[in-house]
Amino acid sequence: MILEIAQIDVKAGSEAEFEAGIKQAAEIFRAAKGCVSFAVRRSVEKPQRYRLLIEWETLEAHTKDFTGSQAWKDYRALVSPCFEAPPSVEHTELVLRAF
Repeated sequence: MILEIAQIDVKAGSEAEFEAGIKQAAEIFRAAKGCVSFAVRRSVEKPQRYRLLIEWETLEAHTKDFTGSQAWKDYRALVSPCFEAPPSVEHTELVLRAF
């Protein structure tokens, strides 16, 4: 299992628009091949910063099957007008779960 962490900073004043768009995008991820879960968190200290936490069955499910697909383009159309800068994305593997 791979956890994608995408950090997205949105333009000041576009938080509500971004949240509406990402709510719609949840359905796109729900239907994406290999997507296991999708969550969005907003920073308390920096309210214009969001983190998308997306679990994929494999790295390739994200990087090959989803990225660049029509579903990815549809997702980006919903939210990218709100971006302050391109998202920062990394993929992680679970090393330890203590609880």
